[in-house]
Amino acid sequence: MSLEKVLLDLKKGKVAPCYLLYGEEEYLIQESLRDILDLLVPPSDRDFGLFFLDGSEADFDLLRDRLSAPSLLGGRKVVVVKNTEIFQSRENLGDLIQKIRENLGENQDKAVRSFQMFLKLSGFAWEDLRGAGWQKISDEQWAGAVEDDPGDDRHTWLPRIVEICAGRAMTSGGDADLSDSFEKLLAGGLPAGNCLMLTAEAVDRRKKIFKVIDRTGVVLHFGKIKEAATRETLKSEAQKLLNGCGKSLTSGAWAALGKKTGFQLRPSLNELQKLVVFAGEKTVIDEEDVETVVGKTKEDRIFDLTNALSEKNAKAALLALQSLLEQGEQPLMILAMISREIRLLLQASILTQSGKLPPVTPGMEFPSFQKNVYPSVSAMAQGMARKEDLLVGKHPFVIFNALRHCRRFSCPVLIGYLEELLEMDRAMKSSTTDPQLLLERFLIKACA
Repeated sequence: MSLEKVLLDLKKGKVAPCYLLYGEEEYLIQESLRDILDLLVPPSDRDFGLFFLDGSEADFDLLRDRLSAPSLLGGRKVVVVKNTEIFQSRENLGDLIQKIRENLGENQDKAVRSFQMFLKLSGFAWEDLRGAGWQKISDEQWAGAVEDDPGDDRHTWLPRIVEICAGRAMTSGGDADLSDSFEKLLAGGLPAGNCLMLTAEAVDRRKKIFKVIDRTGVVLHFGKIKEAATRETLKSEAQKLLNGCGKSLTSGAWAALGKKTGFQLRPSLNELQKLVVFAGEKTVIDEEDVETVVGKTKEDRIFDLTNALSEKNAKAALLALQSLLEQGEQPLMILAMISREIRLLLQASILTQSGKLPPVTPGMEFPSFQKNVYPSVSAMAQGMARKEDLLVGKHPFVIFNALRHCRRFSCPVLIGYLEELLEMDRAMKSSTTDPQLLLERFLIKACA
């Protein structure tokens, strides 16, 4: 069923006993929930007719009591359970692990909730994992508990989430599965006028509770929108937000916002709301406002790291590394980007020593490089197989930076760094050595 059909039915007075809104597009779920609630419960009735519960902490007894009792004033009573976990199963373990990885930096609350559900579904006990207990999990034990995640990088995220949870004095992996209790509650029927609304991110559609709701209530799925469709949806929602605040966005500001958020729906609209507040009395939001308000993207921070490494700026490199780790970036990915930078510098050094290119002087500007040097690089790339994997096949600015910075390193030193990085890769995957410590040591050495 579509949202439009649901809203039309509500306007006609057709109300289902239960609604489930789920999917990856959280912003659309929240907006749709608001539209439905606007029709279900008038603002004047909300003090006694609308109740919200957190799905990760919801007390089922309280929920049952609220839904089983008729409204005190005789109107409609709606109970909303946000981010419920009753639809999760072992089939969702891979998704949960990915959410833990993604949220370790900026959304630790969500990472902790996902980890608690991971413990509940995987069978691993918190008491066995806390401290250094996670190190004792064998590959065989992991494979037996988690079928759709190989666990190759568990040494990078497990210790971090364990540390976070220990700092919050977590004592268990959460409550037992409540799906059976929900089934019995719905099967028994709700008092006339009472309605249950559930939101969730991931669901196992094979669970009985899902089938019960699908049969007796309304299910709305908000799957990941394709990039082109996302942009159109974002434009529409952004315009709605701006119109409501009496503001507009310049084309440069829109492009800058997209660069920093990747035109992802929720992050873009969250940042746009910040921009509206920041603008104050100002009616037009420009590119300068975006640069001031919207934080650096992951790509920006990666460039900061590799550029600092190439310039042998140890302080800037360590700060960029810390920022990436706090953002939740995986050490192995950071290691891969450092290795890529070293390979580009090595290729640049070989090109420079070949004498086939006009010299790239320390003070040369990019426009001069494009005019005097890049044509020779482009000609050299002609006819090369897989040139996109080589420095000569990269963007001119990447080539420019590599040729500028490579003079700080000799070829033997760069080759030695690549060998060292390979050993670091092995160590991160097979030992208990702190990956952050390994990366910091390398950056300090390479920038010395």
